[in-house]
Amino acid sequence: MQQGNPGLAFEQPIYELEGKLDELVQSSGDNSAKHEQIRELRSQLAGLTEDIYSNLTPWQTVQVARHQDRPYTSDYLGLIFDEFVELHGDRRFGDDRALISGFAKIGKYKTLIVGHQKGRTYKERTACYFGCAHPEGYRKALLKMRMAAKYGLPVICLIDTPGAYPGLGAEERGQSQAIAENMYEMSRLKTPIIGVVIGEGGSGGALGIGVGDRVGLLEFSYYSVISPEGCSGILWKNHEYAEQAAKALRFTAPDLLELGVVDEVIKEPLGGAHRDHHKVAANLKRFLLKTLGELTAVDSKTLLADRYEKFRRMGRFREDVIA
Repeated sequence: MQQGNPGLAFEQPIYELEGKLDELVQSSGDNSAKHEQIRELRSQLAGLTEDIYSNLTPWQTVQVARHQDRPYTSDYLGLIFDEFVELHGDRRFGDDRALISGFAKIGKYKTLIVGHQKGRTYKERTACYFGCAHPEGYRKALLKMRMAAKYGLPVICLIDTPGAYPGLGAEERGQSQAIAENMYEMSRLKTPIIGVVIGEGGSGGALGIGVGDRVGLLEFSYYSVISPEGCSGILWKNHEYAEQAAKALRFTAPDLLELGVVDEVIKEPLGGAHRDHHKVAANLKRFLLKTLGELTAVDSKTLLADRYEKFRRMGRFREDVIA
């Protein structure tokens, strides 16, 4: 948590209790009564945090997924992977900073990493278009994934975007075609692909690197066909209904797991990933190593067949007989 950051509105009771605990810890005196008070406050704090985070609404989950202190792809590169070598450019237009790509090692595995990057400061966020990739970003990602398949390297995609960049220039350079081509080519890429939604998983911007043999989701992330604000704007012609839209979209971990959109929910630390980068990175690393072990043992023909069936099984539908 950054110094002076007030946190999210629903987290205020947590910060108030943390403030009391800090005051007590820093107060003078060192006796058994003080230690007992500290233990009691810490117990209350853990209970309160667990109670709040066990009952988040979908809109509150979106707020956590967008938290400015939540770890991004660049953070996980340092916490999980070794020997990262970044690869740039799409050989056509330029190098999109909203999508990072490169070779890295995790445990005994050599992999290719592709991930959205939002940036911390305003300058970084502007350079990364707030995690909204252009067509050249998706073409860069596909170019590197094809290279990984050529050398038999598994691909790991870290998804964190509100959606693909919606500007005129992106449309002129073929935004929808770039995303569609990525989805098509990833569906038949002869190498293991693991996707993990680490924050926001919005619209085609997420799907452009989201077709994989396994798709994981951090506990307080969301994965949706559209952002709540976008849905609200289309259905109600007003962004004020974003909270209602978030509930209707069913894009939080329990719903996504039930619908088969994701394969596994990765536990976050108490109070969310923004409170403990190292712990969430350790949980994510365990998931990646376990999944790499499972997928690298499967031959490419079976891998492609299973990938196809996975996406065919997604969702629910109902057939009504009309008399």
